[in-house]
Formats: sequence, C-alpha cells, structure tokens
Amino acid sequence: MTTVSAITPDTVAALDAAFVGVPCELIRADGRRGPLPVGRWAAEPDATDHSLLLEPCGGPTLDIGCGPGRLTAALGARGVPAMGIDVSSVAVLSTQARGAAALRRDVFDHVPAAGRWRHVLLADGNIGIGADPVRLLRRAGELLGPAGTMLVELARPGFGVRCEEIRLRVGEWVTAAFDWAWVGADAIGSLAVAAGLGVLDLASRNDRWVATLAATGP
Repeated sequence: MTTVSAITPDTVAALDAAFVGVPCELIRADGRRGPLPVGRWAAEPDATDHSLLLEPCGGPTLDIGCGPGRLTAALGARGVPAMGIDVSSVAVLSTQARGAAALRRDVFDHVPAAGRWRHVLLADGNIGIGADPVRLLRRAGELLGPAGTMLVELARPGFGVRCEEIRLRVGEWVTAAFDWAWVGADAIGSLAVAAGLGVLDLASRNDRWVATLAATGP
C-alpha cells in the first residue's frame, strides 16, 4: 500500500507477508501499535466502499496502492475498465487472482495510460504515500485525463495533516522506519490547491470520508 520511493525492501517484504495472512502490526513514532487492517482490504467491498469509491467511477480507473484488489476487481465486475498498482508483488498477484489487472509499480515511476485515466483512487489512507500529500496529489493529477476526477479517502475532520515515521512488525521482525502522512477531511482543500486541484465534493458515510478532486486549470 506504499511506494518503493518511500519504503525499504524489508518493508515491502513485510507487506508481502501481511498479504499472505501473516499478522502484521503498525508501530507509530510515539510507540502506539495496532494491527494492519489487511483483512478489511482483502474482503469484498462493503456498502461504504460502493457508495463512496465505486459508484462514482464511470470510466477507466487507476487504483493506486490497490492491495489485494477488492476495489479494482469490483470495478471490473461492473464493466468499468480498471487497473491496480502496488509495490507488493503478493498484493498484485492477489488482485490478478480476482480477475483484475494489476502491476507492481511505484506511482512515481512510469504508469501505463498516464494522462488518460478517467478516475484515480487513493483509498484506504493511501494519501499518506511518501508523507508528501501535495507531491502525491500532483502526481495523481498528472495521471488523470481531461475532466478526470480523483477520489481520495481521508481521516475525520479536525485531524489536519500529520507526518511521521512508522514501522511494521511481523513476528519478531521490525522493519526500518518509513515516512507516512495522515490527512483529515478539513485539510484537503488547501493541499488540493497547492497541487493545482480543486475539491468538487466531500462525502461521508459510516465515519469514512472521501473527497472528489479535479484539475482547476490547463
């Protein structure tokens, strides 16, 4: 669910382990710990996923940080052309096993059909990739075609923007630290403007928040 530019190979290996079912724990900079929610990412999309992330997509869609591919596959099942990208080879294989297209790719590297995607998804907190939301939003905007939209899942309002080093723990193995960001729904407007985007909509359901962004100029 992250990019090669932001993490080390041992973190990618930890993600691979998590995606085959090995319990994986996220360790915050202040020592707080919690399980990586791989089970939710691997499950079938729920009603909130459909309402906030899937139903708005009516054309070719790129799912950045696709994980095991629940969203990518669900779009394909609806007849919407979709492709997932992820740095975890296991995640990519899982997505392909669901009958969906996926590539092992860093979003900042070459991405097929760049500048032609109708929609780009940054679900499940993937706005945090690289701990530089403006850079990521700008890059995602480059991947969109004319009149394309970006769907960005966010933390609750009032959260602001928080960047920190985090680690993953698998058994007794703890990865090197890598940078991540969390962005609240209250902060997306200013970040979007800095990336040359505007907020078209901000929707909420079951305490999940998704902003719809689009380019504001040429």
